[in-house]
Amino acid sequence: MKKQLVFATSVVALTVAATVAMAADGPFTKEIKARQGLMQVTSFNLGMLAAMAKGERDYDAKLAAEAGQNVHRAAMMNSASLWPEGSDLSNKELTVETAAKPEAWSTYPEINEKHKAWLEASEKLAAVAGDGLDALKPAVGGVGKSCKGCHDDFRQKK
Repeated sequence: MKKQLVFATSVVALTVAATVAMAADGPFTKEIKARQGLMQVTSFNLGMLAAMAKGERDYDAKLAAEAGQNVHRAAMMNSASLWPEGSDLSNKELTVETAAKPEAWSTYPEINEKHKAWLEASEKLAAVAGDGLDALKPAVGGVGKSCKGCHDDFRQKK
C-alpha cells in the first residue's frame, strides 16, 4: 500500500510538473521572446544614438557608427519566423505577454511596407551615424519615424 501511495504521488507530481512546464512554454513563446529580444537590441542601440543626438550623452563617432550598423543589421534580419499568425495579444492561449495587435496579420502586406521603411531608414542611419552630430540627428529621426509607423498601427500602447 505504501509503495502504491508513493507511486501515485510521484505520478501526480510529475503530471503537475509537466503541465507547469508546458504552460510556461505555450504556443509561440519562443517566437515572441525572440522578436522581443530583437526589438530590445534595436531599442538599446537606437537609444544610445538618440541620447547622443539630444546631447544627453557625449557623441562618440566609433560607438555611433557601431550602433547605427547594429540597428541596420537588426532591420536586415529575416524575422518572418518570429511573427507566426496567431502570436498576437488576442490569443488567449499565450503564456507570454505580447503587445502585437492582430492587425499585423489582417492588414498584410501593409506591415511589409512598414518594415521596408525601417530598413531604408536604418540603412541611411548606418551610413552616416559616425559622421558627426549634424549627420546623426536627422538619421535617428528617420529611424524613429519608421518605428513609430509600425508601432502606432500594430502594437498596443503600454
